[in-house]
Amino acid sequence: MAEEQRDLLSDRGSGVLSVGDTQRSGLRRKAAFSTLSILVALLIAGQAVTVYFVYQQSGQISKLTKTSQNLQLEALQRKLPANAKPVNKMKMAKASPPLMMSVLHPAPFEDFSVKPPASNKTEDLVKHLLLQADPSKMFPELNNSLTDNLKKLRSTMTHVDWKAFESWMHKWLLFEMAKNAQSEDGKAIPADKVLTKCQAEATFGNDQLGSFHPQCDENGDYLPKQCRFSTGFCWCSYKNGTKIEGTETRGKLDCSGTTAPSAATSTGDPEEMIFSGVDVLKLSPAKGE
Repeated sequence: MAEEQRDLLSDRGSGVLSVGDTQRSGLRRKAAFSTLSILVALLIAGQAVTVYFVYQQSGQISKLTKTSQNLQLEALQRKLPANAKPVNKMKMAKASPPLMMSVLHPAPFEDFSVKPPASNKTEDLVKHLLLQADPSKMFPELNNSLTDNLKKLRSTMTHVDWKAFESWMHKWLLFEMAKNAQSEDGKAIPADKVLTKCQAEATFGNDQLGSFHPQCDENGDYLPKQCRFSTGFCWCSYKNGTKIEGTETRGKLDCSGTTAPSAATSTGDPEEMIFSGVDVLKLSPAKGE
């Protein structure tokens, strides 16, 4: 009997314990579900609040945009003149059809009368030929000096035409220079254009920087003292330009007692003594020292 009672008590205790565990697990499940439900509700509420604020801000931004556009339109309207009228209410001037036809269709070249050349000058003959090709061509009045006429002519021509004319002038100048050099070979040279060797070297000598140019007296002879100013060296010289050896120096130099050169040192070539503007080309550059 005692054993049966113990078994009954143990069965009752185990049943009570199992019922308690079941109730506890159920409570735990309910607590977890309620907690999860609260978190989901909070998330939904937070998203709803965020969407509401974003929508409200977008509405304010659209209102500000419209307000700024209205202000810009008002500012532009204030800048317009007060008496400005719409285009559909403005009265447009009507052009005269005959005048428009005269502007759009100029008179043909046959209506211009081409006069015969004024004289037999080359200028008048060329002008007559040009007017036959284009009777509407206009020629400027050039009554000033050559420089002023060229300036005026350049102002009436386009850049391309002026460059072509400038190229033609360059070729014409070269042709005239070559022709004049040949035609003046047999002409007599006036006495006032005859230069001595010293004067020719000083006037038409080498134009390079540092080149030597002799110093001449009033008669056209070489001065007793000659100097190359680019280097500072000076030396004594005879009247015909012959350098006296051993006198070149950078210091003080007195050449007042220089006498005429002997027959051995003097030059016998008369072409080296007298020169003109044409004969300067025959001058040897090595003899300028």
